[in-house]
Amino acid sequence: MTFPEQASRIKMLVMDVDGVLTNGLLFFNPDGEELKAFDTQDGHGIKMWQQHGGRTGIITGRQNPLVEHRARNLQIHHLLQGREDKGHALEELSLQSGIAVTDMAYVGDDFPDLGAFRRCGLAIAVANAHICVRERAHYVTHHSGGHGAVREVCDLLLKAHGYWDTIIQRCWDA
Repeated sequence: MTFPEQASRIKMLVMDVDGVLTNGLLFFNPDGEELKAFDTQDGHGIKMWQQHGGRTGIITGRQNPLVEHRARNLQIHHLLQGREDKGHALEELSLQSGIAVTDMAYVGDDFPDLGAFRRCGLAIAVANAHICVRERAHYVTHHSGGHGAVREVCDLLLKAHGYWDTIIQRCWDA
């Protein structure tokens, strides 16, 4: 199956957080509270995907209230935190959502994501992912995690589903 055919079958976009939705750097304030930076273009891409019927999920190995806040802001459909076995978590997400894992795209950057890569229908590595992850991906983004990689994926999915020209025309006519 070609990449456009794989992408056109996707019903749910599932993402890791650190290194995908963020650049992977960890910042702490003087009180030891963790801070994260999220890319607004990634958020806009997620919203466009959702507006066109796409479902969304996050699977992350860490537990963080900032991730819960961002997921709520973006109206992410499913959030699984503290999940080291991401392959098993993806299967759990399939049961929760009723969407087959083969109809899910998963975006990751490091070894914990490989279990989800093996199971999903479209495995996507961000540009700065570990080489072993990039080698096992169906697609490697041009953008790095936290710097528009998720937006790039959303754009590709919207194009594969035939929504892109309508989106551009609607924005141009506004």
